[in-house]
Amino acid sequence: MPTVDDPSFLSRYDRMADRAAAGVISTYSTSFGLSTNLLAPGMRRDIRNLYAMVRIADEIVDGTAAVAGVAGVGTLLDAYEAQVRAAPLTRFHTDPVLHAYANSARRCHFRDEHVEAFFRSMRRDLEQSTYDADALEDYIYGSAEVIGLLCLSVFLSGREVGETAYGELEDGARSLGAAFQKINFLRDFAEDTGTLGRAYFPGTEEELDDRTKDAIIADVRQDLESAARVIPALPLSARTGVLAAASLFAELTKRLDAISAVELTRRRVSVPAPRKTILIARAVATAPRLKGSRS
Repeated sequence: MPTVDDPSFLSRYDRMADRAAAGVISTYSTSFGLSTNLLAPGMRRDIRNLYAMVRIADEIVDGTAAVAGVAGVGTLLDAYEAQVRAAPLTRFHTDPVLHAYANSARRCHFRDEHVEAFFRSMRRDLEQSTYDADALEDYIYGSAEVIGLLCLSVFLSGREVGETAYGELEDGARSLGAAFQKINFLRDFAEDTGTLGRAYFPGTEEELDDRTKDAIIADVRQDLESAARVIPALPLSARTGVLAAASLFAELTKRLDAISAVELTRRRVSVPAPRKTILIARAVATAPRLKGSRS
């Protein structure tokens, strides 16, 4: 018979919270969900816990809260940010996703300044509908690049990495996060402009033309190339999953490049499941052999 101070009580609750967070990524992101399957179990858990927190913040600002009848969406976002940033200080939370996130934040030493930057960008989605180049750069840093940095904290948790090597990995993590964000902006252009009233890329308030689309694609490919240079330096326990995610988004980029800007605004492009399977299998075979890779 367990006693009230039996640690198995908390361990069982931890496992439940992790499963709840895993349900978020399986519902919202097929590609990221598949990629996380290739991570080592502990990393998989922590990345999914991080994703769940980020996804809930996205749902607050992207219309779900408003559809539910929430009048003060900004106030709700402020409250959620306060809960998230304070969460690592407390060992038990009644919200399973917050509980799971807090455990991962403590294990992986998430930096509060990164979380703060993320919520700053989320708040801009409530207050700003168009961006110039500088504002877009700042938005992408908070909405995507710091997520790459938080993921890097998961991948390198408990590992000693030299200052130079860590700086290179940080640059790669930021580049990959930026690439993912920009390609999502392109893929979701119709929804962002038509439903949410947002034009992230300068000069696209009215429409997206082929010249602008081609410039964005070129920028994405440069980011992906920058990230690819440091993927071999990741531990193998993370490398396969990151390579798979990068490959899936590179394929998505190629498919977006193959259609006109007009067509892109009319339909949401995706990578077919059979092609995803091939790319993931290729990542599994390739990752251990990458030049300069470490176990």
